[in-house]
Amino acid sequence: MDTAVNRDLFFEKLHALIASKREDNCFYFSQEKYSKILSEVISAKTKCSTPLDYRRLKRFDVIKINGKKKLIVPLKSGETNIQYYVTNDELFSILSETHTRTGHGGRTRMLKELQVKYKNITYEVVMLYLNLCKQCQMKQSTPKKGIVAKPIISSELNSRCQVDLIDLQSHRDGEYKFIMVYQDYLTKFVQLRPLKTKIAKEVAYHLLQIFLTFGAPAILQSNNGREFCNQVISELCATWKDVKIVHGKPCHSQTQGSTEKTNQDIQNMLTAWMNDNDTNKWSDGLSFVQFTKNTTYHEGIRQSPYEAMFGVKPKRGIASSSLPDEQIANIETEEQLEEMVNTLEENLSSGHTENHIPKENIEKELQPAMSSYQTLTEQHEFISIKRAAAKENLLLQATKMLRTSKGKFPPPQIGDTSCSIGELLWE
Repeated sequence: MDTAVNRDLFFEKLHALIASKREDNCFYFSQEKYSKILSEVISAKTKCSTPLDYRRLKRFDVIKINGKKKLIVPLKSGETNIQYYVTNDELFSILSETHTRTGHGGRTRMLKELQVKYKNITYEVVMLYLNLCKQCQMKQSTPKKGIVAKPIISSELNSRCQVDLIDLQSHRDGEYKFIMVYQDYLTKFVQLRPLKTKIAKEVAYHLLQIFLTFGAPAILQSNNGREFCNQVISELCATWKDVKIVHGKPCHSQTQGSTEKTNQDIQNMLTAWMNDNDTNKWSDGLSFVQFTKNTTYHEGIRQSPYEAMFGVKPKRGIASSSLPDEQIANIETEEQLEEMVNTLEENLSSGHTENHIPKENIEKELQPAMSSYQTLTEQHEFISIKRAAAKENLLLQATKMLRTSKGKFPPPQIGDTSCSIGELLWE
């Protein structure tokens, strides 16, 4: 749970925000209002005779799990993801848990994560929470780069990858002084390793472990200099005789800026993890930060790196399911899980078959997929779709960046002084 936000202050600000809204607003539900709507929906499902009944059934449905009824968004045919309506009293715990899980993510990551499971958590309330987070106010920002030359777009996994080092010598963790950051250009999937030194041999050792699991890139890029990259590649090729990797061209400003942003984001997330866990051992947090970085929304590819890499949404066991959080906390055995799944249909679609959720869809969500040829074929198709989308979104992002850069830094004209051109280049 995120302790960087004062609970009492949050609710004080929340009550002030709600007071500024009309009484009939459709996002902020007191417990009394929630219970009233719940009763109206249950009544409407049995008679559906008044305009109010139709309005309620258009916006709400009811699910009953272990005897507890909850408001949800009506599901259309074929849909399986359940979105819950929550009360004002539940907001703080939901926001805190989500904020911590996303590595103190900003508004976009928070909203994308929350929208998967909840319907009525607004941009306003997310921003209210973020503005109260002490840890987020201390985040270091990455300075924006100037001119964008030619954005590099990768078409395939392992076509081009980046390896860089984050220097933490001033915050060493025992023998560890550096973080190796390895990222695939297309999927934005990152892998982090703690290093004792920054010599090429140690970097190559850790890269080899990655390459022998995920495959090796055709081009290896680094902002640590061509000489460093050459040394790393030489060490790799000396150890693994069957591999051939070439070093990339010197980085353009767009590539450099993207790398700096990634590294700064990793440092911010790592700092947040250490504060949340009250420890200075950052090496213990790298795996958690890596998972968070890979499983949260990336604005460039408009999906998570995990989805672009594997074609599916990441799972955290049954914590990623559509079951209510308070029910998940009470499940310890497979028998309890089966019992919970068996109750999901109860009262869900009474009188409205178009909102019916087949139980097998819920079971499929909770159980591992079978290793059949059909499943593997479908998975391959999903991966291809996700990576194609990642490439398309990166192209859109690159086009936008070029347009912005050209607008801010127009081509120099005859008669411009060298000073003015220099100012443009180094702004």
